[in-house]
Amino acid sequence: MGKIAFVFSGQGAQFSGMGKSLYELGGDIKKLYDEAEGIRPGTQKQSFEGSDEELKQTKNTQPCLYLTEIASSMALNQNGIFADGVAGFSLGEIAALAYAKAYSYTDGFKIVSKRGLLMNDAAQKFDTAMYAVLKLDKDVVDKTAKEFEKLYAVNFNCPGQTVVSGLKSSFAAFEEKIKELGGRILPLAVSAAFHSPFMSDAAQDFGNELKNFDIKKPEIDVYANLTAEKYGEDVISYLENQMKSPVKWQETIENMINDGYTDFIEVGAGKTLCSLIKKISKDVRVYSVQDTDTLNETVEAIRNNA
Repeated sequence: MGKIAFVFSGQGAQFSGMGKSLYELGGDIKKLYDEAEGIRPGTQKQSFEGSDEELKQTKNTQPCLYLTEIASSMALNQNGIFADGVAGFSLGEIAALAYAKAYSYTDGFKIVSKRGLLMNDAAQKFDTAMYAVLKLDKDVVDKTAKEFEKLYAVNFNCPGQTVVSGLKSSFAAFEEKIKELGGRILPLAVSAAFHSPFMSDAAQDFGNELKNFDIKKPEIDVYANLTAEKYGEDVISYLENQMKSPVKWQETIENMINDGYTDFIEVGAGKTLCSLIKKISKDVRVYSVQDTDTLNETVEAIRNNA
């Protein structure tokens, strides 16, 4: 076995009940959830019982997902499995940096709660959406998006999958063009045009908020959405610009593989990142942890492959 990576889920993977079985393990995981509840009352109820509509709201999605991700990584650590390096998809990067000790888990929760509020507020200013474009090369999608009013290719996920953000009114004509080119598009379960210029004001405000926290260089390697390279000292600038810039996920995973990572564990809700990584490379192993059942499966599989 080579190096182990934890990859932290992005928005859109949320579901009602996420984190509940991990919370019920007690100990430090329960303590983290209880501290978060004191900071942002109602988070546990939203995570464990929230409706799809409630959890789709960015101000709720991000803190709830963050806790599920951190709880999953803590549970792995408690079973003797640790990451050599990490990456997170969009909001997952906040959790990845917390795991890497750029800031405390509690500060990470405060940071992600503020991020969710700012992005939620930005979503109210424009009628926007995000769609995944399938079966087309990323350069074709990027070029096509630029032909329409305020559409932007923003998430370069894997071969044949690129996400476009922008004005909802532009997507009908864009979809027709994509079909002509032999592709198809699917709506994402998010509430705004993330990672696009529509987030510029929110990103600036977020950067100012980050200055209120004790943020250090990560203690293990964290691969950044912004550059697909490892974080250095300037965590605040990267996080600020990440909010309004494309996510270079395929390039990130390719760089991690080149650096010796062979086993990728998706921590948090869903298995979206597992699916993307399988499409990027067939030469690595992927696992997921989002509850106690998947935790036990992954721990056994990792030990068998060690």
